[in-house]
Amino acid sequence: MYFVGIDIAKRHHEACIIDSAGQSQGKTLRFPNTQAGGQKLIQWMQHVDPDLSSTEVALEATGHYWLALHSFLRKHGVKVQVINPIQSDAFRNMYIRQTKNDTKDAFIIAEVLRFGRYTTTELGSDEIVALRQLSRFRFSLVDSISDLKRQVISVLDMLFPEYERLFSDLFGKTSSELLMEYTTPEEILAVDTEELAAFMAKHSRNRLGLDKAEELKSAAASSFGIDTALDAYRLQLRLLLQQIRFTEEQLESLDAEIEKRLKSMDTNLVTIPGIGPVLAAAILGEIGDISRFPTGVKLVAFAGIDPTVRSSGEFTGTHNRMSKRGSPYLRRAIWLAANVAKMHNPILRDFYEQKRAQGKHHLAATGAVARKMTYIIHAVLRDKKPYEPMA
Repeated sequence: MYFVGIDIAKRHHEACIIDSAGQSQGKTLRFPNTQAGGQKLIQWMQHVDPDLSSTEVALEATGHYWLALHSFLRKHGVKVQVINPIQSDAFRNMYIRQTKNDTKDAFIIAEVLRFGRYTTTELGSDEIVALRQLSRFRFSLVDSISDLKRQVISVLDMLFPEYERLFSDLFGKTSSELLMEYTTPEEILAVDTEELAAFMAKHSRNRLGLDKAEELKSAAASSFGIDTALDAYRLQLRLLLQQIRFTEEQLESLDAEIEKRLKSMDTNLVTIPGIGPVLAAAILGEIGDISRFPTGVKLVAFAGIDPTVRSSGEFTGTHNRMSKRGSPYLRRAIWLAANVAKMHNPILRDFYEQKRAQGKHHLAATGAVARKMTYIIHAVLRDKKPYEPMA
C-alpha cells in the first residue's frame, strides 16, 4: 500500500509518497495548482503504482485551495481523504527539531494517513455544498452590512452627532431616506418645515410628520457637528447608505434562494423553535450527513461549543470557556438559534433561567442553551422526525 501526502498552497502543491513501512518512494513532487499540474501528479504516482489501486492520497483542509485538486483526483478514481489540520499538527510535534518546509509537511500528512488516526472532511452532496456556500456567503454579507453601519455612525458622530438620538432605528426606511435627501444639519435647516414634515409622512406611512420635523430642525439648529469639508463627509455618508441598501437587497435575494433550496430537501430542522429556514440551511450545510457524528457529543465538539477544562496539578478551573475549535459557521448558527430559543422555547427558556439562577453569566447560560440545542439538532437529524418537546 502507498500513501501520498500533499501539502496544499495557493499556486503550487508539494507531494510525498511513502510505503506501508513509512519509507519514502523517491523524491517529492512540486506541481502547480492547474489541470496540467494534476496530470503531472497522476503520472508521478503511476511510476510507483501503475493502476493506482494500492494508492491512497491525503491532503489538509487548508482554506479553499484543496477543493480543485480534490475534485480532480476524485474524477480520476483516486481514493483521497481530507484531514483536519489539527490532527496533522500532532504529528508535526514529533518533528519539532526538524526545519519546517513543504517537503516535511507533505511527509507528515502521508504519515497521518498511514497510521489511520484521523477524521475526514466531507464535501457532501451538491445540495449540501450549495447550502454551505450560500450560507457562508450570507454570513459575509451580514458582516459587511454591520461594518458599513458602523462607518455611517462614525461619520454621523462628526457631521450631526445629535441625529442618532432622534430615531429608534437609525437605519430604518424613514431615517435612511432622510439622510439620503438631507444629509447635513445645514440641509435640514434650509428646507421648509412643512416640506420636511410632508417628506417624513410619505416615508413613514404617516406615522411621523410635523412634530418630528420640528424636532429635527431644533436639533440641527443646535448641532455641535463639524463645519469643514462638509461635501466630502456628505458624499461618504450617501455612498455608505447606498452600499447598505444594495447589500440588503442582495441579502433578500440570497435568503429567497436559500429557502427555496432548503424546501427541496427532507429536513425537520425548522420544526425546532429558534431555527428558521436561514439558520436551518446554515446548520445543515455545515453538518452534512449526520451519520458522521454517531453521538450528540461528537456534534457538540465539531461545533466547538464544548466547554474546555483548565487544570494544573490539583487545580481544576471552574470558569471554563467554549473550546471554539470546531466549525465557526456552525457555532455561529447554533448560537443565533439559541438566543431565539431561550426566549420562545419554554423548555430552553426555563433551562436558561435555571443557569442564571445558579449564578452563570448571561453568555455562559446562553452557551449551555446552545449545547442543549445541539443535542436536539442531532436527535432531529438522526431520527428524521420533527422536533417534539419532552414532557
